[in-house]
Amino acid sequence: MFDGRFRAPIEKAVRPVGQLLRKTGMSPDHLTILGIVFAVIAAFSIGTGALRGGLILVILAAVPDMLDGALAKASGTSSQRGAFFDSVVDRVTDSVLFGGVAWYFASEKDPHLALLPMAIMGVSSLISYERAKAESLGLYAKGGLMERAERIVVLCIALLFDSLLVPIMWIMLVLTVITAIQRFVQVWRQAEVSSTTQKKRDVRQGRRMTRVSARTSRRQLSVESRQRRRARNG
Repeated sequence: MFDGRFRAPIEKAVRPVGQLLRKTGMSPDHLTILGIVFAVIAAFSIGTGALRGGLILVILAAVPDMLDGALAKASGTSSQRGAFFDSVVDRVTDSVLFGGVAWYFASEKDPHLALLPMAIMGVSSLISYERAKAESLGLYAKGGLMERAERIVVLCIALLFDSLLVPIMWIMLVLTVITAIQRFVQVWRQAEVSSTTQKKRDVRQGRRMTRVSARTSRRQLSVESRQRRRARNG
């Protein structure tokens, strides 16, 4: 939701920052690595119960993630390798942060509550897979109530009001499940009329017809060969 509505304004706002960072000689990968370092420290802080400190570190981890794209465009270093690296690090960062919440629940509250942030991560991984698989098939799979940006924002709110941490985690889980369902339905409907899917079906159908035709030709040749042998023997 945030990604679709606010990505363009945010990218426009951070573009001058990307130009400034280019002059420092930093690369987008440096920012990506810096973000995951902050995320690891944030997870440790959250796990030990320092939720306010964890909140500040989560914000610090989000800033490099927001700026690495601007730096890549400003320096002309945008690449598939960088996009892949950034995407993988995003997944690792999410796992680390929610792992910190699980650690906090297990050590400070009911250990069973540790399953809650892990369930959120499990469903989040499903959302990411749905998008990746859909795009590999030439389909569109974005949007939803609880994408990555929303999860980080909601996590920050939960860390700010620690008494609401558990209820907010439950709300996040429900909204994440709804998002996974939304994307599944979105892709399912597209796949019914997708030209890409139809082309793939046509290719498979053509291959089947070729195999059937080849088998029929072999049978026909075999019959004709037997008939010629009988004629010679007769």
